[in-house]
Amino acid sequence: MRPLRTLTLGAAAIMASGLGFVTWAVAIERRRFVLRELELPMLAPGSEPLRILHLADFHLAPWQRKKIKFVQRLAELEPDLIVATGDNLGHVDALPQLAEMLEPFRGVPALSVFGSNDYYGPVLKSPLTYLLPKRPGVKRMRDLDERALRALLFDDLGWTDLTNSAAVIEAAGRRVRAIGVDDPHIKVDRLAVAEEAFAGVSAGAEWDVTLGLVHAPYQRILDPYAAEGIGVDAIFAGHTHGGQVCLPGSRAIVTNCDLPPEYAGGLTQWGPSGRTVPLHISRGLGTSIYAPVRTFCPPEATLVTLVSR
Repeated sequence: MRPLRTLTLGAAAIMASGLGFVTWAVAIERRRFVLRELELPMLAPGSEPLRILHLADFHLAPWQRKKIKFVQRLAELEPDLIVATGDNLGHVDALPQLAEMLEPFRGVPALSVFGSNDYYGPVLKSPLTYLLPKRPGVKRMRDLDERALRALLFDDLGWTDLTNSAAVIEAAGRRVRAIGVDDPHIKVDRLAVAEEAFAGVSAGAEWDVTLGLVHAPYQRILDPYAAEGIGVDAIFAGHTHGGQVCLPGSRAIVTNCDLPPEYAGGLTQWGPSGRTVPLHISRGLGTSIYAPVRTFCPPEATLVTLVSR
């Protein structure tokens, strides 16, 4: 009977460990919000620092009070500029809570692009869809209130809409030139339209730094952003959640786009044509309400400080 008892105890220990791991991933890690800070030397010599708060992938649901309070406290950092790379909503009824969460940032200049979850609410799907080859999806009606979201961000808060567009804005006395596209993951990016707008705002203008924004960091957007033609100084993206379910050491398994896993989150360099630029992919602050789990990849916001070269 002793071998059977040992086997039973071993199985029980394995089950308990598995249950503990799942509990940590669902109840602790995905709500362990962190602030990361980094510096990028790209401003002209003698320039004052420019503090950029990169926010991405809220996937906000009405009941997520801890996330709301965490984001509100980030206003105490007094950023000079917000860069928001999409997927703001995670529930059809979350718009009032999004307004509450962003209210402390009123008056802070912001650049924004959208992700698919600014148009479509979350749906239940198999996790295997992230691992298997992509198949043509079923077309869905847009079920989030895009008009109300745009009214909140762009009319009420005064953020700058970079949906397949470009702009030159002022932040802390610096002129920031920026280009953005709509979400490549759902194939609504129109780079040619954005490039035309980019040329228009650049004509006769002056700027101190050029940023490129995109929600899902597909290479068809990153490559021209980094190349000489557009020539951004840095690229900001979201979408990947840093891999969301990672191996120890934050090693991603998938990116949910065409980037290799080593680019899933954080600061890297991008530039296959020879010119390389910093690429910052936020691991984001949320998950789908139907996949409320993170492992070795806590939700994050990032304060990126641009300093003189």
